[in-house]
Amino acid sequence: MFPPTIYRKLSRRRMLATSVGMCGISLPQFLKATDASAASTNTPAKKAKSCIIVYCWGGISHHESFDPKPNAPVEIRGEFSTISTATPGLHISEHLPLIAKHTEKVAIIRSIHHDDSAHGRGMYWNLTGHKPPRAGNIPPMRNDWPTLAAMIAKLRPAQPGIPAAVRVPYPMVDNGTLQAGEYGGWLGAKYDPVVMRTQGGTPFGGVSRTLGSPVLHLKDVDVGQVDRRHRLLQTLQHRVGDQTDFAEHDHFGLIAKEMLLGTAVRNAYDLDREDKKIRESYGEHLGGQSLLLARRLTEANVPVVQVCLAAGDLNGGQGDMWDTHADNFNRLRKRLLPVFDRGVSALLADLADRGTLEETLVAVLTDFGRTPRINGAAGRDHYPNVYSVVLAGGGIRGGQVYGSSDRNGAFPATSPCGPADIHATIFNAMGLSPQAIIHDNLGRPLPVSDGRVLPLA
Repeated sequence: MFPPTIYRKLSRRRMLATSVGMCGISLPQFLKATDASAASTNTPAKKAKSCIIVYCWGGISHHESFDPKPNAPVEIRGEFSTISTATPGLHISEHLPLIAKHTEKVAIIRSIHHDDSAHGRGMYWNLTGHKPPRAGNIPPMRNDWPTLAAMIAKLRPAQPGIPAAVRVPYPMVDNGTLQAGEYGGWLGAKYDPVVMRTQGGTPFGGVSRTLGSPVLHLKDVDVGQVDRRHRLLQTLQHRVGDQTDFAEHDHFGLIAKEMLLGTAVRNAYDLDREDKKIRESYGEHLGGQSLLLARRLTEANVPVVQVCLAAGDLNGGQGDMWDTHADNFNRLRKRLLPVFDRGVSALLADLADRGTLEETLVAVLTDFGRTPRINGAAGRDHYPNVYSVVLAGGGIRGGQVYGSSDRNGAFPATSPCGPADIHATIFNAMGLSPQAIIHDNLGRPLPVSDGRVLPLA
C-alpha cells in the first residue's frame, strides 16, 4: 500500500489509467466512452428525422432582423423600430410581424461569429463548420470540407430512390463563380446535394446551368424517354470502358432517373398537389415556394433540404440576395424581409400544424451579419464579428435567446459561439454524434464537428 503522500502525488489521469486497466479496457477507450456519455446528456429527448436549412445568401443584417438595437445612436440603430413577440421580453424587427407570432417555436443565437468577411468564405464557414481553406473567391474542389447537408446525408443515408440531399432552387454564385462550401468535398460527388429547380422558378436566369452544377427540373418530363435514355447510356458505358470510369457522371443520371421514375419525390415536387390555402400561405414567390417544396421533400423522406432563400418572383433574380451595401432599408422593407417573414413563418406554422416540427429541424443560417454603422449609401457592409442564426424544431426549446451582442451589435457580449458549435448542435438535435467519424479523401478519420453542443434543448 502506498503512503498518503504518494496518493496525493498521483495524477487524476494516472489513477484513471490504473483503475480502468484493472477493468480490462484501455484509458483511451475509457475516455472515449466518458466523452460519449457526457455528450449524450445534452441530446434532446426528441430527435429530428430531417433537416431544412434556410440559407440567407449574402448576409442578412442582424440589426434589421433578430438583434435590433433600439437604444443605439441613430447611425447604428437605423430606420426600423422593434415589435414585441410571442415570447415575453423578446423584441425583433418590426418587419418580421409573422415570425414574431412564432418565437415560442425558435431559439435565436445572437452571439455567433467568425473572422472572414467574404461571401463565399463566410458561407464556407457556416455550411462546413470549418475555416475556409484558401484565400480569394473559392470555387468548389474535391479536397474541400463537405457541406453540412452532405455530412447529414453521410450519417443518415436516404432510402433507395430518394436523393441524399437536395438544394433548392439554385446553387450559390459569387461574381460568376460557383462557391465552395455547399458540395460533397472529399466525401465525393455522391454526396454533392442535388440542385432542384422550384416548380415554375428560374435559377438566376440560368446561371447555374452555364456553370455546370446539375439542375433537375421534374416538370413535364417524358418518363418513358428517361428510362430508355438511361438504359442506352449504361450500355454505351459498358462497351467503352469500366463502369467506374463513369461513376461520378452516372451518379447524377441515376438520381434523376430514380426521382423521375419513382413516385414519392415526383409527387412532392408537384406543388399543385398541395392544398391551395397552404400554398398561398407561403407566398407566391420564389422564396416561399422553395420552402414549401422543402417541407414536401422532407415528407418524402429526403434527409436534408437546403433552401437558398432570396426574394424575387417566380422568375428569380440574383439582385435579391441579402447583400445590402446600398439602400439597405428599402430593400429589406419592400422585398427581402416580407418574403423571409412570410415564408419562414408559414414553414414553422405548417410543420407545427402537421405535427412534424419536432421531427424536422429548421436551421436559418447566413454568411455573416452587417456592419453596425450605416455607410454613406444607406447600406451596411459585410460583418462577421457577430451575427444571428435561428434554430427550431428537432427538440430545440423555443422561446429562448442564446448569447447576446454588445449595445451596438458589434461583438459578442455573452456566450460567444462559432459555426462549429452550431453544427455540433444540429448534429445533436438530429440524434447524430458531433464526434461521429468520417474519412477524407486520404483516408484520415475526422469528427464531423469540432464544436460544442449549445444548451438549447
